[in-house]
Amino acid sequence: MNFKSKCSALLMALMIGLTGCNTEEMASTANAETTVETTVPTTTDFTAKVGNCAQVPGWASQNGGTLGGGTSAETTVTTYAQLKSAIESSSVKVIKVTGTITVTTRLSLQDQTGKTIYGTSGAKLVSTNQTKDGSGIINIKRCKNLIIRNLIFEGPGAYDTDGWDNAILDDCQNVWVDHCEFRDGVDGNFDIKNKSDYITVSYCKFGYLKPPKAGGSGGSDDHRYSNLIGSSDGATADRGKLRITFARCWWAPGCKERMPRVRFGKVHLINNYFNSTVSNKCIAAGFEADIKVENNVFEGVKTPIDLMTGFTAVTAVGNVFTNTSGNTAGSKTAFTPPYTIVTLAASAVKADVTGGAGATFSGNTCGSF
Repeated sequence: MNFKSKCSALLMALMIGLTGCNTEEMASTANAETTVETTVPTTTDFTAKVGNCAQVPGWASQNGGTLGGGTSAETTVTTYAQLKSAIESSSVKVIKVTGTITVTTRLSLQDQTGKTIYGTSGAKLVSTNQTKDGSGIINIKRCKNLIIRNLIFEGPGAYDTDGWDNAILDDCQNVWVDHCEFRDGVDGNFDIKNKSDYITVSYCKFGYLKPPKAGGSGGSDDHRYSNLIGSSDGATADRGKLRITFARCWWAPGCKERMPRVRFGKVHLINNYFNSTVSNKCIAAGFEADIKVENNVFEGVKTPIDLMTGFTAVTAVGNVFTNTSGNTAGSKTAFTPPYTIVTLAASAVKADVTGGAGATFSGNTCGSF
């Protein structure tokens, strides 16, 4: 066999092997402890290859794509003052965060385009403020083409003062949040609202390690509510927006609700893992929510899917439910994503997500899957 023929045979073998690895043939069972929904075949039209920064997964690949600051020169920051200056400077396109930085006053990133903020191994942004006005780590508003990667956002713990989340996307487009950990936010961990659109959140971990503080002015004694999509039923400018992908994320122990809670958006939840035993509910389909829940794993949680008043549609396919209680079914037919994405069989999700979600990189590694 000549060299050309050998290469052709090798390529054909690889294609067959990849197809076999990414096709799930998991049947439904009547097991009292584990319920598996019938699934559709997974895709082999790959995106988001490691090392290829142009291949962004999910909704952030649309509308021209998301490249952040690209290959621009890096600015390294080790202090709050340096970080604040770099974030507020429109000329700084790539920020490299090193070590632990205590955020004394909430950071504000506004009206910028084309920026990457990433952490080296163990990089952490920490807030200890639980007040209504002083809480939160970063508020990102009216920005486009951003990448946030490999950072730990650590708050002081949940306290219902109607305060701020660890991070907020407000009226932002084309944002890729990848391999980050959000924990112990005051009002929540990470919210997306106000016409934000074309967002992908991949390999992120959400959790609460600190006990909630009771007695807040908001009225809830346990506000470990992780992720809110859409701020209110009255925010009708969100119609047609809030197109968001959550892929290979982990809603970890301590999360009570909002994993996520969705209004208006077309939200794709694919290959995520949920295992917070203190949960009241996980995915909440709120007003005009259109959600596709695909090949996720729910373990030891209550109400994996909450169908709230006024939702549009929830399609649930290929999910695994182990030792759960409450609703697991969708209703009506949700949107079809316009992109393809690397999809794991549900049987492979737990190991992949628990091994990879969070700030597990050593730096700004492009491509997640």
